[in-house]
Amino acid sequence: MKRRFSPIFTAFAILIAMVLTVAVQSNYGQEVVNVQDPLPATAKVNNETAKIEKVVRDYLLSNPEVIRDAMQALAAREEKENTERSANLLKTLRNEIFLDPDTPVSGNSSGDVSVVVFFDYNCGYCKSTLPQLQDLVRNDPNVKVIFKELPILGPSSFRAAKAALAAGRQGKYVQFHDELLVAESTNDEVVGGIAKKLGLDLARFLKDMADPKFDAELERNSLLAGSLGINGTPAYIVGDQIIPGAIDEASLTRLVAAQRSKTATTTVIAASGEK
Repeated sequence: MKRRFSPIFTAFAILIAMVLTVAVQSNYGQEVVNVQDPLPATAKVNNETAKIEKVVRDYLLSNPEVIRDAMQALAAREEKENTERSANLLKTLRNEIFLDPDTPVSGNSSGDVSVVVFFDYNCGYCKSTLPQLQDLVRNDPNVKVIFKELPILGPSSFRAAKAALAAGRQGKYVQFHDELLVAESTNDEVVGGIAKKLGLDLARFLKDMADPKFDAELERNSLLAGSLGINGTPAYIVGDQIIPGAIDEASLTRLVAAQRSKTATTTVIAASGEK
């Protein structure tokens, strides 16, 4: 039976042949020109290169699916590399992501699955996805939501983040967070109104907002996001996956379920002593 090669293999073989041919011809071009040869060595190289280029071009025009197949293979390889890189980063930065004692949380603080969310109070997509997180916490008693304040949309975002963290010192972070995300503005009047609505000690609240510790925490979040390749909000981390952009409730629920199943399988394997 005659052996058939894949289009990608054939295309790559042609390209390799072209490179090798050009290299060989280039070497000939460095030799002394034979006076009996009607064409100089350089002209011969150019002619041979043109012939090879035409072969490659004609082949690709006759078999355009080769380009598609090559692009699909490249995309699959890049996706695999990105997934592996993200998994390694998440492993390396695990403590900063999941175990920072200064980071606010909601839901079950001892939950078996953690959902990390990077957000900005002035981000429209963050506002629109708030109900998904609220429903997730309400419907799943074993999920933990970790809030990473990432104020990237200007000074008012930065001040809003510090206000929420200050509210957290009076045990009202989640309530303040939810109120501020649904507010039409994050100006001082709105921030002060939410603080009053939640019954915060305003003098203490304003003093805490000026605490440089919060500046350091927000800087850590920014550096962490940069290390993970997160450059916009919202962005989520569930298990070993980084999900940029808004996500709907069904997808978020599936990600949590998949991570829970994966964790359970890993636990069983570890308990059985299997490799």
